[in-house]
Amino acid sequence: MSSQSSSQDYYQTLGVARDADADTIKKAYRKLAMQFHPDRNPGDKSAEDKFKEAAEAYDVLSNSEKRSQYDRFGHAAYKQSGGRGFQGGFDSAEDIFSSFGDIFGDLFGGGGMGGQKRSNRSRTEPRKGADLRYLCEISLKDIITGLEKEIEFETEENCKDCNGSGAEKGSQVETCSMCGGQGQVVTRQGFFSMQTACPQCRGEGKIIKKPCRTCKGSGRTEKSKRIQVTIPAGVETGTRLRIAGEGEGGYRGGPAGDLYVEIRVKDEEKYERHGSDLHTILKVPYVQMLLGGMLNVSTLTTEEKLEIPKASQPGAQVKLAGHGFPSLRTQRRGDMYFHLEAEYPKKISAEEEKFLKEIAKLYKLDESDSKSGFFGKKK
Repeated sequence: MSSQSSSQDYYQTLGVARDADADTIKKAYRKLAMQFHPDRNPGDKSAEDKFKEAAEAYDVLSNSEKRSQYDRFGHAAYKQSGGRGFQGGFDSAEDIFSSFGDIFGDLFGGGGMGGQKRSNRSRTEPRKGADLRYLCEISLKDIITGLEKEIEFETEENCKDCNGSGAEKGSQVETCSMCGGQGQVVTRQGFFSMQTACPQCRGEGKIIKKPCRTCKGSGRTEKSKRIQVTIPAGVETGTRLRIAGEGEGGYRGGPAGDLYVEIRVKDEEKYERHGSDLHTILKVPYVQMLLGGMLNVSTLTTEEKLEIPKASQPGAQVKLAGHGFPSLRTQRRGDMYFHLEAEYPKKISAEEEKFLKEIAKLYKLDESDSKSGFFGKKK
């Protein structure tokens, strides 16, 4: 066991808080393991010691039972168990590789003890194609009605001439003689081993002596694809629609990936959306603001009549029920709100001026009195 057990706190070693979750602890250890890995620091005894210390700290903190004991007793918990604590001390990097092979497989391509068991079969066996993402822009009106939209995008699929093998018709794909079809080779330095992609077959595990002329040996061809997409009413910016099997074509006969259509709603200056409700500004003749009455208004899809209450004030809201957006889940329609603004004429006729002066007399409005307003208190 390294000197770590009797010195620095394990949480300090990994640089995490004492209440850190398992994922945070694992990420911290991965970072240190990559930094101080002996193959990256050949001959550096200090780096090797830090590598072992980080592994020892992770061995304890990644195990709930060991961590509980450590939190209660600290390093004293090791003295109670005969020298190796919780079986967590590491005498060599080889011990570390055997204990955390899954982590080193991610960091160093399967390197370390046990890493050579990994193969590159995923490159040569059938596997699913990648999922694709498509951004689709729609209008506010489309949200209310829903729509059918044709979209076009570029993708890849297996070459039809070679069926994805990459070899010309009549020829065969041969197993790589250097890696024996594994796609990876193992190199050793002392008790360290590193697994890397085979330089002869470039990790494929196979050799193509006569490449397909259509795909030039890649086994893949580009394809322009057009499909019809149903966009339901009630969507909003960020809504994702999954279309199964319309993504990238599968490899070696594997299934195609999925297509995710992500919705973007175009901004419209006249309208504003708040959840399922629609808001807009409505300019109303000042006389109608005072007298009230019915007014023809436009929604996103229809023409309607809106009742303006008497003596409406600028900024007041008038609701037109059921003319907002439908809910994607319930299809219940929201409401449309009109924010009223008084509209005044730029010029008034002699007759209109005459009537306004009569109204002014009702309010005892003196034209020379700048302190009195048109709507001053009526006696």
